[in-house]
Amino acid sequence: MFEVTFHPDIAKEVKFSYNWYQNQAEGLGDDFLSELETAYQTIIQLPDTWPMFQKGFRRFLLRKFPFSIIYRLNGKTIFIVAIMHNSRKPNYWLKRA
Repeated sequence: MFEVTFHPDIAKEVKFSYNWYQNQAEGLGDDFLSELETAYQTIIQLPDTWPMFQKGFRRFLLRKFPFSIIYRLNGKTIFIVAIMHNSRKPNYWLKRA
């Protein structure tokens, strides 16, 4: 089984997006969190499936929301470096790598 670790700034990214979606429609933020959880489980099950993106990181595109999960597989550890909005500051996370 793989261990998943997150860059410390991801908590802020997710909270900001959750709050924004909740303000758009009640429950939409919860839908965002649910899709993230499903995506994490999918990545854990098949971490080599998604294509290489940049600097040795892979990119998992969410289905319902315009976000990508950027991660790197290192042995039995999956390091998630960003929950990136697909249209804003696309390379901001590179300084975290």
